[in-house]
Amino acid sequence: MDKRDVIPPLSQLEEELSRIRHKRQYAKTLRGTVSVLVIVAAVAVLAATLLFPVFNLHGSSMEPTLNNGELVLAVKNTTLKRGDIIAFYYNNKILVKRVMGFPGEIIDVQEDGTVVVNGEEIDEPYLTSKSFGECDIDFPYTVPENRYFVMGDLRETSLDSRTKEIGAIADEVIVGRIVFRFWPVGKWGAVG
Repeated sequence: MDKRDVIPPLSQLEEELSRIRHKRQYAKTLRGTVSVLVIVAAVAVLAATLLFPVFNLHGSSMEPTLNNGELVLAVKNTTLKRGDIIAFYYNNKILVKRVMGFPGEIIDVQEDGTVVVNGEEIDEPYLTSKSFGECDIDFPYTVPENRYFVMGDLRETSLDSRTKEIGAIADEVIVGRIVFRFWPVGKWGAVG
């Protein structure tokens, strides 16, 4: 009798059929899982790029509110108000500063560092100390149309709208409003 003529028992055939079905189901599940992961990753990248940019902060100009090395999340296309912290492009870098003045407003920074907008002193509870800082513009200063006057919280070292180099920033260079800090974990939470 030839080996080709031997028919395996039914139990062996059922076992082989079960193995082949399991292998096909595993491959199908793996393809589906990989597809879902690729789609989720693509959506996350798009959201991070288009709606919620994430930044790793460099420098000390926003201390003590934000510190070097922290990771923050911004929201694009929001209405800004005085005191909001924004990220904006400057010379192929992203800078983070606080909005102090809007188009058409008159800004005056007094010698002791007190900020006056349209004749009213601004309450700044986030500052640890006031400073006139580096400044080469003349006060009082009228914020041009479609621009914002921004300042860092560490006034003695921050380069911001008080200098001609940076000046009042245009609306189109604003990346977004900083709303959340998620690193380091101990400081996790909303940014204000």
